[in-house]
Amino acid sequence: MSVSNQKSVIIIVKGVVQGVGFRPFVYNLAIKHHLNGTVSNTGEGVIIELEGFPDAITQCVTQLQKHPPTLSRIDSFTLEEQERKHFSTFEIVESFSTSKTTSISPDTAVCEGCLEEMRDPHNRRYGYYLINCTHCGPRYSIIKTLPYDRASTSMDVFTMCPQCQAEYNDPTNRRFHAQPISCYACGPVLTLSDHEGKRIIHANSVMEKAAELLQNGSILAIKGLGGFHLMCDATNETAVATLRLRKKRPKKPLAVMFANVSHLKRYAHINEEESHFLTSKESPIVLLNKSSNTTLAPSISPDINTIGAMLAYTPLHHLLFDYITSPLVATSANRSGEPILRHAQEVWERLGDVIDYSVDFNRDIVNTVDDSIIQVIQNRHITLRLGRGYAPLTLVRNDYIPLKIVAVGGQQKNTIALAFEDKMILSPHIGDLHTIESMEYFVRSIESFSRFYDFKPDVIVCDKHPSYATTQWAKTQGIRLIEVQHHYAHALACMAEFGLKEEVLAFCFDGTGYGDDGTLWGGEVFRANTTRYERLGHIKPFRLLGGEKAVKEPKRVALALLFEVYTLDEIRTLNLPFLTCFKPDELTLHYMAWKKGLNAPLCSSMGRLFDAVASFCDILHQDGYEGEGGRRLEELYVPDWDMCFEYTIENGVIDLSTMIKEIVILGQLGKYNRIATSFITMLVAIIEDFSNNYPHLPIVLSGGVFQNKTLLDRCVTRLEAKGCSVYFQQRTPINDGGIALGQLYYGC
Repeated sequence: MSVSNQKSVIIIVKGVVQGVGFRPFVYNLAIKHHLNGTVSNTGEGVIIELEGFPDAITQCVTQLQKHPPTLSRIDSFTLEEQERKHFSTFEIVESFSTSKTTSISPDTAVCEGCLEEMRDPHNRRYGYYLINCTHCGPRYSIIKTLPYDRASTSMDVFTMCPQCQAEYNDPTNRRFHAQPISCYACGPVLTLSDHEGKRIIHANSVMEKAAELLQNGSILAIKGLGGFHLMCDATNETAVATLRLRKKRPKKPLAVMFANVSHLKRYAHINEEESHFLTSKESPIVLLNKSSNTTLAPSISPDINTIGAMLAYTPLHHLLFDYITSPLVATSANRSGEPILRHAQEVWERLGDVIDYSVDFNRDIVNTVDDSIIQVIQNRHITLRLGRGYAPLTLVRNDYIPLKIVAVGGQQKNTIALAFEDKMILSPHIGDLHTIESMEYFVRSIESFSRFYDFKPDVIVCDKHPSYATTQWAKTQGIRLIEVQHHYAHALACMAEFGLKEEVLAFCFDGTGYGDDGTLWGGEVFRANTTRYERLGHIKPFRLLGGEKAVKEPKRVALALLFEVYTLDEIRTLNLPFLTCFKPDELTLHYMAWKKGLNAPLCSSMGRLFDAVASFCDILHQDGYEGEGGRRLEELYVPDWDMCFEYTIENGVIDLSTMIKEIVILGQLGKYNRIATSFITMLVAIIEDFSNNYPHLPIVLSGGVFQNKTLLDRCVTRLEAKGCSVYFQQRTPINDGGIALGQLYYGC
């Protein structure tokens, strides 16, 4: 065939296409199809020029689109013919700067290829604790700015040895342009330190010694991809209890790391879908049911039958399990409510009274990122925390966004989100913004994402709550400001994930959020689209005795609900266990505060309602962690029981007075399983009742209450059986971690 029949095309690929082996993949594909040209990184993505016979170009392009590199994600792919440049070879050319819009690749678990090399005594990286390639390892956690080149990462201070350099420069090698490439000769050094600063420097001995210390009951801070973990033997009750005592974390469940799926199956039940997520490149924490004969320490997750399980996901973790057979607690190294720590010095300064030893390596973590947490439901999943493996998360729109917008999220489970051109980007989990350290992390995250994309916002979107730290920060920036109601943002977050723009029927159930009427909302039913909402229904408001204290003390919420139905004298005659938590004069004081509305704001919170029912069931009077009431009630739920509390809905107001009376009767008889079962069944019935009035509207379920697996499962089953279109967030957090995305969707 004549050379004159050849043609030239230019292709622009956008998405997660840097740091994932995309250029060498294109190079080898072009060589295979005898094509000439170039491939290069830019701030926007990857630019490919191909010259050759049309059939070869078509075959190359088809394979590139259908079977791209494993870690990549193609968001847009444009191809245009151009004048021939008469390339004589195909080359990978240096990155060049354009506008920065390409998506940043999240960190991923070590791949099988690297693990095989790490286990091979004849390989030069045998036992190497930071082995990685273009298919795995750190990405977001080490990047300073785009494009993703070694000079823009925390590996810039390490000069490659000749062997690593040769691999890095070879387009046919698995480590071609693997920016964190290193080995024993040229990479970071692994150290183990104690309180006295004594270090074990020899890399091969560190993990063996660390395992010995863990087996002996010590607590270690061990560096991961996005920060340090606090680790101890998960089968040693003394060690776990000591960690809880030192960290001042009395009840919140602790995540547990296992060597592999076979190891995990000895301690928990796992289905095929859960196994899929655990062994994926993202390797999140997955909530599982414990085995009945588990030998895990009881205080791993007290009073509930679930654990947060993850598999070893870094080479260092895998090496650790070479020397220890027990599963390991692997909880974030931080003080309660503060961000995960990324430097060993910080760990010793902040947690020196918690840990006995630390394991560190001198590759800096530029961007901290917590482990992701998911829960599988009906072969789908919900995201409880967006972090390592999944974040930053980029959602691509079909339309162009003319402004640069930043959304700053809520007060708890904070994330931030950016919008520009055709992208919406959601950050990893930042946390609760109740401390100076957390706010510093929040500001640092905004600065980091602004640096990644040369981003200067035209608009800031925030919550309406005047006391939220994010709202107060937004109001000081001197930039156009848009405020979005909290629960409307929940609905919008779900709509954003699925690209919904039509009107929906949204059930937004959570703790509390600032309502349009100045009260605290939390059990809301909206008719909503992307520009407005109508409050169709809500829980009849009740008082939070003591304001914020009621959030921590569910007994106060239960008492307030009794005040709605009974006189004080009648309440004194009731034989309900939670009432013994109050002295007689306390009951009188609380009643007067309730009657006069003194430090007792009105709320319609579904989350607080769960807490109250848990207190009625005598399982939770003092909250140990957010959402504990819902988790504890799930333990009491009996799936086969057909029972439901009575309720009324008038003008959209859901009145639960009858339910309170029924709970009192059952509570005095100790029928707690019936209370929990009837309560959850009632909520499903309420949702179904509203949906019957709007059969043409798709249904959105969002807010932290829908983290309750039993409630969400029953709702989806009932509604889909009726032919309803039901949406709940999967890739983005269903709790307040999704608020920023909802705010952003409104701002766009």
